[in-house]
Amino acid sequence: MPAVNNDIEGKLALITGASGGIGAACAKALYLQNVHLALTYSSSEAKILSLVQELHALRSTDPPGTPKPLISTHKVDVSSAANLSSLFASIPASHPGHAGPDILVSNAGHGKRIPDIGDISIDEFDYTLNVNLRAAFILAKLSIPHMAARGWGRIVFVSSLAAHGGGINGCHYAASKAGLQGLMRSLATKHAKDGITVNDVAPAMIGETGMIPDEKFVEGTPGDVRNIPVGRLGTPGEVAGVVVMFCKTGYLTGQSVLLSGGLK
Repeated sequence: MPAVNNDIEGKLALITGASGGIGAACAKALYLQNVHLALTYSSSEAKILSLVQELHALRSTDPPGTPKPLISTHKVDVSSAANLSSLFASIPASHPGHAGPDILVSNAGHGKRIPDIGDISIDEFDYTLNVNLRAAFILAKLSIPHMAARGWGRIVFVSSLAAHGGGINGCHYAASKAGLQGLMRSLATKHAKDGITVNDVAPAMIGETGMIPDEKFVEGTPGDVRNIPVGRLGTPGEVAGVVVMFCKTGYLTGQSVLLSGGLK
């Protein structure tokens, strides 16, 4: 029987879309677990550098001489396969001893609120699938050989309530997230034997994010807090809590956790 190994201390996590919202919350949660971080951002270098300062502050009370996890930042357009390949080529230099990530949190996403199919352009459909689904496929494709060689890996996709047909975005967004869940289940079945778990968290109505900054933004939509049984938006930290649980629970794979405050 394979040994149980749920220790994530000293592992390397690659988190895409880490400059704010859910990605930043995942970075903070994993950094507190002594996980090294490779963080990507698309445009806001100021935000990612501010996050790095926040991360260092989280460990400011550690006893002198306590080793700190390494943090690297990478500007990446996740819609570009070439950019993603370059990212992986740069990881060993930033994180000696790591040929690739042990933990992948594929979080970077794109979604414009266009509810009617007639208003969704082909270009918008293609770009949404490139960012939300194709990038996750490429990231997993590049991560899995390293994880399999070590006999340990955690892949977490950030999906959405939209994958189940709900939410406030259009069918293009729903299709990208539903595809992500299909990708997750296939990879989970195929790579369980390699010590790799693959899961997704499907959040809905998470505040303090680029898509939903506050409650006012969703007033009058199906995601209005008055329609949410718990009566509020979720927080990025609550999503990060599920991500950490996935990382520390090697017996859980092929699962999608709907984090929606009871919204269906």
